[in-house]
Amino acid sequence: MQRIRVFLKKYNQVLLGILLAVLSSVSFAEKINIAAASDLKYAMDEIVTQFKKAHPEDDVEVIYGSSGKIFTQIQNQAPYDLYFSADISYPEKLEATGLTAGPTKPYAYGRIALWNPKTQLDAAQLRLEDLTRADITRIAIANPKHAPYGKRAEEALRSKNLWDSVEPKLVYGENIAQTAQFVQTGNAQVGIIALSLALSDALSKQGAYWLIPDTLHSPLKQGFVITKRAEANQAAKKFSNYMASAEARKIMVRYGFTLPDDAGQ
Repeated sequence: MQRIRVFLKKYNQVLLGILLAVLSSVSFAEKINIAAASDLKYAMDEIVTQFKKAHPEDDVEVIYGSSGKIFTQIQNQAPYDLYFSADISYPEKLEATGLTAGPTKPYAYGRIALWNPKTQLDAAQLRLEDLTRADITRIAIANPKHAPYGKRAEEALRSKNLWDSVEPKLVYGENIAQTAQFVQTGNAQVGIIALSLALSDALSKQGAYWLIPDTLHSPLKQGFVITKRAEANQAAKKFSNYMASAEARKIMVRYGFTLPDDAGQ
């Protein structure tokens, strides 16, 4: 009987240990829902992959869209834990109205570029003035009403006094990723897209680009926040901190982003 009691005691201790281990893993495993501007598609996918390697206990899901539309969704209580915007003014507005768990953090400056597939016009040889040519009839830009890259495209065209001539040719994408897709699929001959997309493997193998001088438009200063709903989400805080890591910064630079400290900010 004594042996049985000892055996049962040890058996119960083992079960308790297993149970505590399971409960511990469950309690520390958290899910993060990230809403990000479409210019981050390729860079963010890589960053999330690296983050998961460092934190396999956390689950991360990302949806991409236009910064303005995501901003409106968060105002209407969309279930996002982090919001990465191509225009820092959007998260700053959320912060001002108490919808964030902390201050807005700048993470990059974006650039715009002319891009098209190599089978069509050679965008590397084009300049904005060429968009007025008679043989160029369809030009894709993101919708300036809610997409920061579309706003900067409009600003650049207006800076060159080209907007009135080019506007009738414009095809508007809901976000910058859809804008690039219009050109990829032939629905537009050339597009003004994010440099980060033009540098991706998917687009760089298909086409060429010309970098539009950033003196022609206001800065594409980008920022992110942890939303109010994620105030107690430790995984969201870990991801926020990870954005400042050497690995994440290296990825951002590879996709053509200028980091805030490199821009003197």
